[in-house]
Amino acid sequence: MTNRLADTLSPYLRAHADNPVDWYPWGPEAFAEAQRRDVPLLISIGYSTCHWCHVMARESFADPDVAALMNSGFVAVKVDREEHPDVDGAYMAAASAFTQNLGWPLTVFATPRGGTFFAGTYWPPEARPPLPSFREVLAAVGEAWTQRRTQAEESADAVSDALLRAAEAAPTDLPSAAALVTAAEAIAAREDQQFGGFGGAPKFPVATTLRFLQSPLVVREAPDAARSARRALVAMAGSDLRDADGGFFRYATRRDWTVPHYERMLTDNAQLLEVAFDAGDAETARGIAGFLITTLQRPEGGFGAAQDSESWIDGRRDEGGYYQRPVSERSGLEPPSVDGKLITGWNGLAIGALARSGARWGEPSWIDAAARAAETVLRVNRGADGELVRTSLDGVASAAVATGADLALLADGLFAFALASGEASWASLARDMLDQALDGGRSDPLLAAHGIAASPDQTDGDLPSDVAAIATAALTAWRLGAGERYREAAVSAVRDHGARGIDQPFAHGSLLRVAAGLVDPPRQIVVVTEDVTGALAVTALRADADTVAVVTPAQARSFADAGFELFERKGDVPPGGEGLAYDCRAFVCRLPVDDPRSLSLER
Repeated sequence: MTNRLADTLSPYLRAHADNPVDWYPWGPEAFAEAQRRDVPLLISIGYSTCHWCHVMARESFADPDVAALMNSGFVAVKVDREEHPDVDGAYMAAASAFTQNLGWPLTVFATPRGGTFFAGTYWPPEARPPLPSFREVLAAVGEAWTQRRTQAEESADAVSDALLRAAEAAPTDLPSAAALVTAAEAIAAREDQQFGGFGGAPKFPVATTLRFLQSPLVVREAPDAARSARRALVAMAGSDLRDADGGFFRYATRRDWTVPHYERMLTDNAQLLEVAFDAGDAETARGIAGFLITTLQRPEGGFGAAQDSESWIDGRRDEGGYYQRPVSERSGLEPPSVDGKLITGWNGLAIGALARSGARWGEPSWIDAAARAAETVLRVNRGADGELVRTSLDGVASAAVATGADLALLADGLFAFALASGEASWASLARDMLDQALDGGRSDPLLAAHGIAASPDQTDGDLPSDVAAIATAALTAWRLGAGERYREAAVSAVRDHGARGIDQPFAHGSLLRVAAGLVDPPRQIVVVTEDVTGALAVTALRADADTVAVVTPAQARSFADAGFELFERKGDVPPGGEGLAYDCRAFVCRLPVDDPRSLSLER
């Protein structure tokens, strides 16, 4: 049969279009049908490069007998977590009431109004104790709904109430420098002294945690903890986690970074490019940038979401086989497919990373790649109302709304691109986007319509939490001189969630990095010159600073006219010279210098 997924804009959903399951995409039609039939929703959540999602699809969703059980007792809904992160977050939080083994595929059984009364992840086609078979789960849930429905509905209500209570948090004071140092040292205490990185198997890159350890406050006050981040990067870069082309895999299944899980995500690689930038590791950065531009960047300009772990080799699906071949032997093989979805926020991560690192290391092609992505996302990822949406595919925008985190991540990337290009218009656009995110942004309308509790979880996953993403962009805007409102927004976010961050630092690296940036006065360098590739500019771009801008006099005036205070009264330079460099601490600038030797590389 052909179900309702063939015409969707998600490669993950399209891969299930020929299943005998009568799938619905996420939307009001599925809820209406469940209410009409008075049967539970079976909500299956995954993504296109998820290996175990592929396995469950082959074993169960392609099986006509299993599909018949699903179709007769449930309304089946297939969700791409990358297209609908709010939906994934809400149901992942609800699923935590039923299992500690969270991940994807996520399988949720919900009332016709969407309240979760049972959930799990992967179930095999035949029982593998302690796992029951998927058929047994379907039968048990169906019996519970028909024989003990009141209990199921009460369970769903209890889960929703618990999530609403968990979202309540009392504001606290900003973490002190001492508290942040203690948090960094607690993370470093988990370092694997033998193989680098943190914890045991499976072992993840944890880029958000590494970036907190690289923050200037930690480098200065807890240098041993900061060095653990550098050791982790070196270990990963020299391990099987990094492919021969420079791109990094999702995680390693073993403690020594071997036997990777072979999918390669835009989120991981964009953030690891930032880690390499902070570490001054140009070689690793060049490998990641090459992977982003050569493999993930689509012909239209945006960056695809991920590259699959599986590919066709000798007529069968093979996980990792392509990557295990030497590069010289790959040319005759079909490479793993790239999920071509252009996700707004994820592209923001890549735009920012390429712009910052391209400016530092004199790689104009990286900045050009960031420009192409920015132009494409801003043109294509638009709904009928002109507002940004979450994703697009092949030039067609999805109906899924852009989250507050999407707006903030893209805004932060555009701020970086504005500095790399010297064009104030990008910073103005970024500020407008950030304002929308700070004003509440938009959320999934179906969750709100059915009173489905949003996830209270503000820990980092494979990218910064929503709150941390918005706070990060607000801190960047303040450092550029957009106004105290933005510093206050970052402070508010840290006060609301900072206590949890200090208690659980490994899970809140991105928010703790913001907290560290609020404790330390920022160093801001502005070089105003007609020669943006001269010695003064190059020296400034190598300096240890939170904000570095190299602009012409006209560009400096444009930034100032657009309301960015950092550039005020910096639009004139003496004729015939290199230009002027302003070295500032929290907007208080030393006398400008025109000699590169007078500009310190150290803080």
